Amino acid sequence: MLVRRYGRVDRARSRRWGLVDCRPGREEIRWGTLPTDEHLLDVLAGKDPGSVSNEPVYLVCTHGRHDACCAVRGRPVAAALASAYRERTWECSHIGGDRFAANVVVLPHGLFYGHVPPTRAVELARQYDKGLVVPDLLRGSGAFTPPVQAAQHFARQAGHAPTVDNLQPQSVQQLPDHRWRILLASTTGSISVEVSAHLDTVDARLTCAGSSPAQIRRFELHTLTTS
Repeated sequence: MLVRRYGRVDRARSRRWGLVDCRPGREEIRWGTLPTDEHLLDVLAGKDPGSVSNEPVYLVCTHGRHDACCAVRGRPVAAALASAYRERTWECSHIGGDRFAANVVVLPHGLFYGHVPPTRAVELARQYDKGLVVPDLLRGSGAFTPPVQAAQHFARQAGHAPTVDNLQPQSVQQLPDHRWRILLASTTGSISVEVSAHLDTVDARLTCAGSSPAQIRRFELHTLTTS
């Protein structure tokens, strides 16, 4: 995706590339200079390793051309984050989930937050520095499939620790009728979660550019057991 600093952009500065690994246990961010577009191929091929950064990154979707809601709701959130963490904050192009605007992605763990108000934007960053997620705003982690994200959500709702590295998936079993059984590793033992996915039709416009009626995917919890 494309990223830029919040506010006026200095086009005289050299362009940079960023490469993020969100795989559990391998989380990493690398930065480097981008002399030409073609140089990205060298980056992806490992010919330019860049430099590892220990600073997290906050991406805020402000892609108004894709959906106006992203810009209207995203820019105040980007402003709030930039005021506290300017070097970590970037506006970005479309990341999906327009109906959740304002959307924030926290890297390198790939945490997707939705419906983030400007008054809570800095809270996400501060909690991440403590190794914690903010469950009521968390859409899930891009490192995992949607059924695993749903299982983690229901486990947190049941009171399991909201630490970033908790609830790692140990196995995922697909069952009939759009069901999954996911085994999660928790700080207190193993958790078995069974969920199912459904498409719901709602009589509403979910985004500024959307139409009504619309369909949304909903996950339902069937069982949650610990051992």
